[in-house]
Amino acid sequence: MKTFIEQLKYNSLFLKLFLLTFIIIISVSVAITMTTLRQSERLFIDTFSITNAKVLSQIKGNFEGYNYAIIDSANHLQQNGTIRSLLSEEQTNRDLMSAYYHLNTQMNLVKSNFERYETGILITGINGLTFSSDRSYWPFPDEVWLEHDVMKHTWDEPRWLQYQTYEAPNQGQVIVASKALMERISRNIYGTVHFAMSELDFRQFYQTFTSTGNDVYIVDLNGQIVSSNVEEMIGQKDDLLLEAVIDVATSTLDYTNVELMGKEHMVLAEYLPFFDMYLVNAINRDVVSAAVIDKKSIALFSIGTVLLALILVFFISRKLTNSLSSLVKQIGNASKHDFHQYVTVSGAYETRQIGIAFNAMLDEIHEYVEQVMLSQKKQRNAELAALQQQINPHFLYNTLTSIKFLVQQGSKEEAVETIHSLISLLQNTIGNVDEIVTVDQEITNLKNYVFINQKRYGNRIKVNYFVGPDCKNDYVPKLILQPFVENAFFHGFNKKAAGSIHIMVWQEEDKLICEVIDNGDGMSNSNHNKLPKTKRKSQHFSGIGIRNVHERIQLLYGDMYGVEISSEIGNGTKVRITLPITKE
Repeated sequence: MKTFIEQLKYNSLFLKLFLLTFIIIISVSVAITMTTLRQSERLFIDTFSITNAKVLSQIKGNFEGYNYAIIDSANHLQQNGTIRSLLSEEQTNRDLMSAYYHLNTQMNLVKSNFERYETGILITGINGLTFSSDRSYWPFPDEVWLEHDVMKHTWDEPRWLQYQTYEAPNQGQVIVASKALMERISRNIYGTVHFAMSELDFRQFYQTFTSTGNDVYIVDLNGQIVSSNVEEMIGQKDDLLLEAVIDVATSTLDYTNVELMGKEHMVLAEYLPFFDMYLVNAINRDVVSAAVIDKKSIALFSIGTVLLALILVFFISRKLTNSLSSLVKQIGNASKHDFHQYVTVSGAYETRQIGIAFNAMLDEIHEYVEQVMLSQKKQRNAELAALQQQINPHFLYNTLTSIKFLVQQGSKEEAVETIHSLISLLQNTIGNVDEIVTVDQEITNLKNYVFINQKRYGNRIKVNYFVGPDCKNDYVPKLILQPFVENAFFHGFNKKAAGSIHIMVWQEEDKLICEVIDNGDGMSNSNHNKLPKTKRKSQHFSGIGIRNVHERIQLLYGDMYGVEISSEIGNGTKVRITLPITKE
């Protein structure tokens, strides 16, 4: 099996030429037939889509009539002062019979708008009063209905008429139009009115326009099918259908194609703004195509053409590409030997020219790789040297000023220690151009920097060092800890009067872990990898920052190593640096 795959790999040129010629022969032989068939199918589909677009307009008109009846009824109830009083004022047991009588009278008036529709009406008031024309649409206790999602959505959007759905035991899927009743001037809400229709009755608006392979769907903005003559699809969510519907409804497209129930359908759609839903007409393309395409005849014709083309194309393509197979195999194996294995220059003139050019290319690659590696090494050393030279002059001025004050105050020993720390710090940064130092040297350099800062600003921030004995001679990039300690000094304790910073270095399996942990102010998640802006730039020691450290580590060791920062406001910040263990 492996040998067969290798043969296919090294004869890919033959296969491509074979397939290309094969496709051309087939394309020429069937072009006229397929073009004719496609044009016929397109004409039939376009005519069918125009007809169904008119059908959608008729269905939309039916929905508009129902929606108008609901709006008219809701406005009538909202404008009725008697209903407003009954729903907003407290009703005693003695008043309830009179209230129900008046509500029934008004209900009978608005029900005349729904003579052609099987619709249930429910009215609720802020005083807890409820009245329904048909309780089968609301088979819940009043306290359950008042906490129902339909009620919550109605109260959330009181100014608009909303169409929603829910499940009722006796009615199945129910489509309900809900509207809050409010006073026109004060906008105070005193009740709600709901018009409910079962999904089965809802189909009357479009049932007569459906047939086999020609289905209608009502789809909400979430892609859920609210109503359809295809009962198994009701309640299901289809994101692909919703995407296709939106494309058609919001563009100039007459229709689009989408897979529905495992078959390709042509989809027409219109947006129903009063329902805030989509009216969708899905036509099974197989039904349309079967009327104009004889697939069996096309398949037989294609098979015959393929067999004839295979015989001719195979022998012609093989003869043309056989001389290149050996060269292709050698070129394919070149990468396995790091491009140090040259190809044999032999065969026809064209093959020899390719072999000569490939060998010359290998020579150029070797030379270019060496130049790139040397250039990258020089660039990395130059960048580090430049950053090390960016010692902030204000840091030096302020440090020397602090030394002067120590001398004036008579603290000569402290002044001498500070001078020694400054000298050591400058020697290890400016004087030492090595990119890699030992952990012991890095910690010594860090202690000098911390000592200077504590002499300048006091000992309100304590620094503790915990270094594993087996880590001291491990090598790390120079100045990887100082930027984070500096950041903690000048940004980590702006709100706290005192605190501590812990420097920890240890080995963990095959990795060297360095952590800088403070118990300062902390920061939010969005700022974990950002250095806070500050006006005290004169306090900074050098141009090396958090991003410099992270990029240097990944450049030196790869993407699996680098810097991770975690923090919690009020509890401090932890910086974790992961490096490989390097002994030389």
